[in-house]
Amino acid sequence: MATYTPSTHSPFNISLIMKDSSRSSKSWQPFIANCCSVEDHTVFDNFSRCRTSRSDFSKSVGQSDFSKSVGQSPSFRRISFSDLSRSSSIRIHEDIAQTFGPDLFDFKLSELRGITQNFSGDFLLGEGGFGTVHKGYVDENMRSGLKAQAVAVKLLDIEGLQGHREWLAEVIFLGQLRHANLVKLIGYCCEEEERLLVYEFMTRGSLENHLFKRISVCLPWGNRVKIAIGAAKGLAFLHNADKPVIYRDFKTSNILLDSDFNAKLSDFGLATMGPEGSNTHVTTRVMGTYGYAAPEYVNTGHLTTKSDIYSFGVVLLELLTGKRAMDKSRPKNEQYLVDWVKPYLTSTRRLRCIIDPKLAGQYSVRGTKEMALLALNCVSLNPKDRPKMTEIIETLEGVQNLKDMAISCGQWPVASQKNARGAVFNPKGTRQMNGGHIYWKQTPVNTLKSKG
Repeated sequence: MATYTPSTHSPFNISLIMKDSSRSSKSWQPFIANCCSVEDHTVFDNFSRCRTSRSDFSKSVGQSDFSKSVGQSPSFRRISFSDLSRSSSIRIHEDIAQTFGPDLFDFKLSELRGITQNFSGDFLLGEGGFGTVHKGYVDENMRSGLKAQAVAVKLLDIEGLQGHREWLAEVIFLGQLRHANLVKLIGYCCEEEERLLVYEFMTRGSLENHLFKRISVCLPWGNRVKIAIGAAKGLAFLHNADKPVIYRDFKTSNILLDSDFNAKLSDFGLATMGPEGSNTHVTTRVMGTYGYAAPEYVNTGHLTTKSDIYSFGVVLLELLTGKRAMDKSRPKNEQYLVDWVKPYLTSTRRLRCIIDPKLAGQYSVRGTKEMALLALNCVSLNPKDRPKMTEIIETLEGVQNLKDMAISCGQWPVASQKNARGAVFNPKGTRQMNGGHIYWKQTPVNTLKSKG
């Protein structure tokens, strides 16, 4: 089984570019340098290859809307972001240590080099715009109170496209938020311009790998439901905090799995505080991953917890279909998953046509119907119609123990499907015989046009 770590897939700032979720290329949010800043515009294209200077690396940190929102929140122990962004690494050590105390370990760069064999390629787990992620092993002799365990070390490439403010966001949020369904941040390293993060190691890697990698074994239906419940509990914890936290980048690559397929949310570089008082939303620069970001957020920059719920609905659809949120290699009318599958979700007969064919009928008929309707509500164009996380968890937990497998209920074709997409059925609902095998004829379905 392949192993992986906290995601190296970070989203672009949509004001520069919205990440294409169908691509495997590096995709990171750059600092906003003067040479490539685009104010009040949304651009879905490649941006200039300019690099952020080291002065921009320092100056931009205190200016992000993330920094402002967290810095003003009384629910978080305060760190002076302006001081952190302009002071030496020594001052950063002092401020973080005063804020988090023994909750986070402050590692030396030499120590992290040692446990990863100088960030050897033999220990490489992943790579992205942040830099590289390597596996290491720490023991109790390194620090008092440190548990001997495998870890994932994320190393910031200071010439890359993601920077200090996302590193700081992860330190602040994961340094204070502790929950069974959030990946645990063990420590950090900040020496001069070097920025590293040390997480617990997640044995089974990301949900993305299990759903979409060709070499992966089919993810069983029961595990899919279990993962959805765990991820939902992680989001519910964030949304129900005294001061709600909006995750803003919920997607399969940010859902990590332990050895028992328990899901944990990772990569809090884009997390932000929710609206306070009488405010109904947070207005912020649009950032996220194309295919997952809620339409109203993309169009207006208005961010609420309902934006996360839209993204959750997209992931539910990926769990049901085994297809990516966006995939340019698919036929044109199937490239945007939400638009393509909506007409199938309310009909049991049609729904079976989009269920992941790798499941081969080993899924609950009633469970897929319940999950499809839940996903449909989550991706509603009207944010007010989207359910709360508590309702989502209740629905999914009700699905978990259903045993009405399609293959044993006579609702799964015996013959292997020639159509890899599995979207095959008879418009009149009549079965036809072909060499003793039963199959469903394909019927075109009108799909919603994508706005992308």
